[in-house]
Amino acid sequence: MGTEIGGGIAGGAVSFLLVKLDAFASREWYLQENINRALQDLGIELRSMEALLSDAASNNDPDHQFTVWIQNVRDQAYAIEDVLDLFRVDQESVWCRFKKRHSISNLIKDIEGRLQRIQQTKDRYHTMTFTPNTDLPVRVAPLFNGNVEAVGIEEPVNKLISWAMEPKQRLEVMFVVGMAGLGKTRFDRHVWITASNSKTELDILTLLVEEFGRCPITQRADVPALTHKLRELLLNRRYVIFLDDLWVKEVWESVRLALPAGKNSRIIITTTRGDIANSCGDGDSIDIHKLQPLSPESAEQLFHQKAFPRNGTCPSGLEEVSKSILLKCDGLPLGIIEIGRFLSLKSPTKNQWKILHDSLESELRSNGELSNIMKVLSASYKDLPYHLKYCFLYMSIFPENYPVKRRRLVRLWIAEGFVIQKKGKTPEAVGEEYLRELIDRNLMKANELDFDGLPKSVGVHSLMLKMILSISQDENFCTVCTEAERNLTENTRRLSIQKQDFDVSQDLPHVRSFLSFVVGELNIGSNLKLLKVLDIQGTPLEEFPSVITDLLLLRYLSLRNTNIRSIPSSLSNLCHLETLDLKQTLVEKVPEAVLQLEKLRHLLVYRYNTESSLPFDIVQGFKAPKRITALKNLQKLSFVKVSVQRRMSRQLSMIQGLDNLTQPRKLGVVELTKEDGASLCHSIGKMPNLHSLSVTSLSMEVPLELDAMPNNLPAFLQRLYLKGPLQKFPCWISSLHDLVRIRLKWSSLAENPIPALQNLPHLVELQLLHAYTGTQLEFKSGKFPQLKILDLQQLEQLRSIVMEEGTLPCLQKLVTSHCSRLGRVPIGIDKLIHLQMLVLYDMPDPFVTRLRKNGGRLRHLVQHISCIHSYKQERLEDLS
Repeated sequence: MGTEIGGGIAGGAVSFLLVKLDAFASREWYLQENINRALQDLGIELRSMEALLSDAASNNDPDHQFTVWIQNVRDQAYAIEDVLDLFRVDQESVWCRFKKRHSISNLIKDIEGRLQRIQQTKDRYHTMTFTPNTDLPVRVAPLFNGNVEAVGIEEPVNKLISWAMEPKQRLEVMFVVGMAGLGKTRFDRHVWITASNSKTELDILTLLVEEFGRCPITQRADVPALTHKLRELLLNRRYVIFLDDLWVKEVWESVRLALPAGKNSRIIITTTRGDIANSCGDGDSIDIHKLQPLSPESAEQLFHQKAFPRNGTCPSGLEEVSKSILLKCDGLPLGIIEIGRFLSLKSPTKNQWKILHDSLESELRSNGELSNIMKVLSASYKDLPYHLKYCFLYMSIFPENYPVKRRRLVRLWIAEGFVIQKKGKTPEAVGEEYLRELIDRNLMKANELDFDGLPKSVGVHSLMLKMILSISQDENFCTVCTEAERNLTENTRRLSIQKQDFDVSQDLPHVRSFLSFVVGELNIGSNLKLLKVLDIQGTPLEEFPSVITDLLLLRYLSLRNTNIRSIPSSLSNLCHLETLDLKQTLVEKVPEAVLQLEKLRHLLVYRYNTESSLPFDIVQGFKAPKRITALKNLQKLSFVKVSVQRRMSRQLSMIQGLDNLTQPRKLGVVELTKEDGASLCHSIGKMPNLHSLSVTSLSMEVPLELDAMPNNLPAFLQRLYLKGPLQKFPCWISSLHDLVRIRLKWSSLAENPIPALQNLPHLVELQLLHAYTGTQLEFKSGKFPQLKILDLQQLEQLRSIVMEEGTLPCLQKLVTSHCSRLGRVPIGIDKLIHLQMLVLYDMPDPFVTRLRKNGGRLRHLVQHISCIHSYKQERLEDLS
């Protein structure tokens, strides 16, 4: 694996380092002249190496000498990164600074000498070569091996045929999008052109002209001439073109310009690049069909066909190990076919199959029996720019099938320095763009979607994980410690602990990231001076580890789900800290020292008290320093206790000073007093970038005073959570154009809130919990155009719900809970054609009885709903 794509990651290391060198030079402007000059010389040397590595990354199989040279360049890039970080350690005293400058100068000279020797080695062995890319036959071959039946893709094939045959008096285009190996090439064709990433617009146009003109082009032509010729050949003709394996948008744009709008003509494009398909789709003449992995049943059928070609039946003794191997294939036809074919050549014994199961990662490597799978999958990886290569490789840190939270991943990328700054955008916004691109390129997948369609958690395909684990190991990107022992070396750069009771007491001077995924004891030594990421959530910590405050370069610290109760004042040593995650800990107070963390962007200190008998108090916040507003870069601040501040001081309260914070995107406030409501409104008006606001009153009896909101409301507010009595509905909510979710709890409104909310154009989720004391809710026709989730709980006086025809056109989920006087399902529920789920919690017996399958009087009104669940004292009754 390393010889195939080592140039890519080494080139990425050099490119990443060059950006860091420029940033370092501009920041450390006071550098001594000799150091500055040495860094400039390093930059010149590295840029020349970057160009050669870029060429190497676009080809296959460099010879052994060149591979060694690539590894040497990568190692020196890592060494320079270490030097730059060492410079930033212990800069507090003038004497330390002087010593560092002296040692830095010597280290740079030493590295410069090594780079020159590396360059001389390349010049001396000038025969070092690499071969052109020839992956295409490997990519296609497994899908056309023998007369394999198209198992599991009958539906997309039939859809494509139906689309192609439907008479339409215009040219239509279909993008077939999916990850490598899903079977996008299994279609018959009229003219089939393979548009791999090694082909240019000129190449593709030449091939099309030759195919339709039925003769080779002997004289070299340019793009305009070929475009004219192709239009001439296709004018007034019906044609079908398959453009297979598209990698470059410009190639398609050139082809599109050359195609006349022929009657009933069709273009079918297969690609892994969903980002290209999305950017080209116009929703009218261009459609996008996203292929999905095979269902478990189809995957098993295909696997048995390949592994047992005689009868397609799995022997009873191999069923368990067969299912385990299939789980690793994760519905990918390429993996199923290749592994099945490989096993068909082996003795059908449990021992032989278990050997493959346990050695799958080795067989997938470049010299393994299943290396064809990796050659196909690695093409998508090699196509990535260097910063996305790093972000994608970061998934090697997480255990298989581990749901990686989206926001956590983005914050980790930022802490690692993988996210390149863009003018006018926050690092978090840029990181979200990176993630979307990796998903669109079908390298990562969304495991769980949030209510607004964004991923809550993400992951990678099992076989893709095997590939990046192999790359990560070869390139010293990350060392994964599992139950199978793996020895650490002093060159280890990132540590992923996936085994119980791990002791890191040896000298590991180059480790930048330390993440733990176990709940056992963990011993962290004092030898991790270059550490930037420490994520040890879920470990059984009772006290804050004192060694942490010596990690002066730390940017990301997560002690989430531990039992620590306090954090020390020495936390102020961590002047580079950007994320402090103390969620679900016992910490209730943050010391004044935190105010010295000027780079802090995310301060998460709260827990859900599941033992509370009163759901109103389920969120437990923290006491913040009064001058918390000194942290000008805060993006997330939650959840701050207000009442504590007011009780302890008669002077200016912390809430009154919040207007000094102008950057927050998420703000969470609990225990808000009536007196502080107006001050909070004033502060919110000074937060133009606010996306999420959560406000909880002091108790269920203390009203939320939020009527003083200024006219300049945060224009981008998307999520609003209000918990506590409202004397009247805040009229400013109706003007929140971008609002996608609102939850009103214990509002006890006498006024019906529906008319004030029904015209919000982007509202997707509405929850009313003990929020309305009236007897009827009416949803007018044409209102709530985007609402997908309606959640009605503890509306104790509610007797009827009326839904006019044409209302709630997108509603997918309806929840009613503890509405004791509601006698029947909403009038008009049978007109909600997109409603997929109806969930009932402790609803009156007559309400449920009317919906039962056998004899329920109103059963016909919910017949179209695929999932109907009723819970009575936590016991489920399936009414589907």
